[in-house]
Amino acid sequence: MPTDAIAVYTFKSRERILDNGGTSSWVLNPVNARSFQWVVCCRNANDKATEGPEPHGSAFMVARVRDFVPSPEKGYEHRYLIRFSEFAEVAVPEAWKGWRNPIKYTTLEELGIDLSTLNFQPMPEVIEPFPMPVPDSEMAEDAPFTLTIARAKEGLSNAFGVPPEAVEITIKG
Repeated sequence: MPTDAIAVYTFKSRERILDNGGTSSWVLNPVNARSFQWVVCCRNANDKATEGPEPHGSAFMVARVRDFVPSPEKGYEHRYLIRFSEFAEVAVPEAWKGWRNPIKYTTLEELGIDLSTLNFQPMPEVIEPFPMPVPDSEMAEDAPFTLTIARAKEGLSNAFGVPPEAVEITIKG
């Protein structure tokens, strides 16, 4: 019996997805999507904003769907964040088959993924509110500065010439 899954074609890094508690901002019908237990993140390396190192079209994460909530990203109010309860890292080349839309209702089998081989981890706690990117033109000088852990790791990895995985950030509060 096939295992239903939602495949998403994303430029966002694994770190940003984990920091946000899931993947966003997707156009979907949450009533229909609720019947899907799994989401598979596939790398869109052709986007100029690509954050992840995975090869184009490869699946890099499988997650159990926790729920669907309206996207908190500014400008994406009619899209959804797919929140995860647990996730597993994968490396499945060419899982994304060039489908026309960036979200595909499919099966794990069609994507070349076998659940029995995966090592699932619980989702980390989302420490900060979901980042709300604001275009430079809307930034006020007195607006509070917001920085995600994923963005900080990315900046520090660029500054020191190391991979983002080599950067560790500790927050004491």
